[in-house]
This record gives sequence, C-alpha cells and structure tokens, in this order.
Amino acid sequence: MNKTASIILTIALVIGLGIIFVGSSKSNNNTKTASNQTVQNSVIKDGVQYITINAKSGYSPRVSTAQAGIPTKLIVKTDGTYDCSASLAIHSIGYQKILPQTGETEIDIGTQKSGETLQGVCGMGMFSFQIKFS
Repeated sequence: MNKTASIILTIALVIGLGIIFVGSSKSNNNTKTASNQTVQNSVIKDGVQYITINAKSGYSPRVSTAQAGIPTKLIVKTDGTYDCSASLAIHSIGYQKILPQTGETEIDIGTQKSGETLQGVCGMGMFSFQIKFS
C-alpha cells in the first residue's frame, strides 16, 4: 500500500470513529435529560398517597413529585432485578433493605412536609431517586 492510500485510510477511519462517538454521546445526553425530568407518579387512595418507583438498572422515575401533609407509602417494583438497585437505602427515614428480585415492596415514609425532598440510593451509591414534596 502506498503512502497516500495509508493517509486516506487513516483519515477515513478517524472520521468514522468520530461520527460514531459523537452520535452515541448525543443520544446518551438525550436519555439522561429525559430520565431527570420530574414525573407525577403518585395516587391518593383512602387518604394515603402511594408513590411508585421501578428498580432495575437504576430507579425510574429518577425525580417524582408528591403532595405534602398526607400519609405516604412508597411502592418499589422489581422485575428480575439482580443489580445494586435491589439494595435500597433511604437514610432520612432509616430504611435499608435488599429488595426481592421480583415483586413489590411497600415502604411507609410517613407524612412529609412541603419543601422536603426524600432521596433513595442503591447500596453502591451508583443509582438514586428523589421525591419532592410540595
């Protein structure tokens, strides 16, 4: 192979890799933005507020809103969850447990005040979620 062909091949390879990396970083940024949006995922039944969070490869939604001043229970759903998001800690209420790989876990988080934020985190500190009360 001559010198010119080697240079052209190298330039084409660099451009191709650049397109791959730039394209994948843009799609990852869009995913991160979408997962950080605040989501309303609570329902009030018989005077008790239920907030549902899914735990598998992290927590979804990552940010939730809820009404303050109402007895509240957190429902954490797992479905074949074998990663560290199955190890849940909510330090502000003294909760720390290993969740079942599949099922629903109901956690009584009491009555929160307006302006408070409850944060849950996995056992390794890699994944977290927040519930903002207003």
